[in-house]
Amino acid sequence: MNPTELANAIAKYLDDKKARDIVLISLAGKTVIADYFAVCSAGSATAVKALCEHLDERLSRDHNIEPLRRDIDPKWAAVDYGSVIVHIQTADAHAFYDLERLWSDGTNVTRFSAK
Repeated sequence: MNPTELANAIAKYLDDKKARDIVLISLAGKTVIADYFAVCSAGSATAVKALCEHLDERLSRDHNIEPLRRDIDPKWAAVDYGSVIVHIQTADAHAFYDLERLWSDGTNVTRFSAK
């Protein structure tokens, strides 16, 4: 699975579990840490954890992909899948850290919408 396909699959799985404000940020030419950030909001600390678990389960079952690293805090979870790093944040953390603004060059941010 290439990085774009993985980022889109992650966005779909997050959407399936009712994540909000799902954004894919292409990092090509900006950093070597990953090809994409997938960023979304969760309604609560419990939802942050539930979204992480759902994503891990679906990627493992459907694509045999396991996270390389997980850093989970009640307000923010960062899960590294190699070419895609997922940031699941409470709405307050999402608004405060505003990763879209920090990493945007005006052309590399895509809002996910289920088709």
